Amino acid sequence: MSSGLGDEVDKKLIVVLRDGRKFIGIMRTFDQFANIVLQDTIERIYVGDCYSDKNLGLFFIRGDNVVILGEIDPDKEVQEKKLKKISWDEITKAAALEKIKKEEEEQLKRRIMTESGLTIDSILNIDDF
Repeated sequence: MSSGLGDEVDKKLIVVLRDGRKFIGIMRTFDQFANIVLQDTIERIYVGDCYSDKNLGLFFIRGDNVVILGEIDPDKEVQEKKLKKISWDEITKAAALEKIKKEEEEQLKRRIMTESGLTIDSILNIDDF
């Protein structure tokens, strides 16, 4: 992964982590493990047509947590999608409610499958491998 990172130094990037978090910042350096350092970093959360940013400053990201990264123009992204900026507290509450809703939907799917005679002996998690 780190072989092409040299081209991304001093560019504004969005970095998506395995846990779904998104960070935007200027990549200043990286190492042989694809660990990266972002400057002027923000964490951005999207819920529906809303988003919020939290300033983090200088930020270190372990390479094994990165799913994807790429150059971004966040002003253009927000403008094109007509996203509404809300406070960090509001977005974290909305994200928590969205997570609960998704979990309830999954439980309903499992119950329907079980009632239909389909059973899941074990649910595999990608982290188990």
